Amino acid sequence: MMTQRNLSRLSFGAGAGSGSRVLPEEVAIALSFNGSTQAVMMATPADLQDFAYGFALTEGIARPEEIQSLEVVETPLGLDVQIWLSDDAEARLAKRRRTMAGPVGCGLCGIDSLEEALRKVTKVPQTGFHMTPSQIMAAVADLPLAQPLHDATRAVHAAGFWSGHLRMTREDVGRHNALDKLIGALCRDPQPQGAVVLTSRVSIDMVQKVAAFGAQILIAVSAPTAHAVQLAEDAGITLIALARADRFEAYTHIDRITQENADVA
Repeated sequence: MMTQRNLSRLSFGAGAGSGSRVLPEEVAIALSFNGSTQAVMMATPADLQDFAYGFALTEGIARPEEIQSLEVVETPLGLDVQIWLSDDAEARLAKRRRTMAGPVGCGLCGIDSLEEALRKVTKVPQTGFHMTPSQIMAAVADLPLAQPLHDATRAVHAAGFWSGHLRMTREDVGRHNALDKLIGALCRDPQPQGAVVLTSRVSIDMVQKVAAFGAQILIAVSAPTAHAVQLAEDAGITLIALARADRFEAYTHIDRITQENADVA
């Protein structure tokens, strides 16, 4: 299925005229586990295997080794990603009281309990990974160089993984989806310790997902919410926001930001 489409348009004001613009596709993606739909998200129809693995991990449904098979089925209304789980994961899923209907901008829509929406996170492992200020700014500067869909459409988010250099990125019309796709790819293809880099703001659900993955540093180009900062503190995550190629702000666990003569761990 296409991830972008060229559509005609009229422009007004300076440079007015007719022409066309490439826009991203937005498709209903059902995530079904053992025959039961757990979530329906509006998303970019790419990297769907990564999406399924990442969503399963960050939402506490299943670890990668508990996913036995996966198939993407095209339907008249969208795509159904059918995931089959091990017995242990299925037993955990049966205890959940959750049905999500996730529009593109929302990561907590449809959760039916305050406990689930504000669930506590396990502290990330302490491995000694650190970054210097110049490495943090380099990670932010590198991210726009690895966003081909954004280059074409100017309408999608990206999530990247930096460890010495930008090793991987994923894009989607939804910021949560882009992060899930990145985590799903990383959990199936182990990488060195590194930082997650986001083109979006940082809300509590983004911190929850990064904590579930276990990354120790989260870098974002936009501001965090106050609750997200507190959750990052509790989870042991170094939260860096409003990051640019020449500056950034650090909010939590700043001990991982080291002197310029220190090498990345």
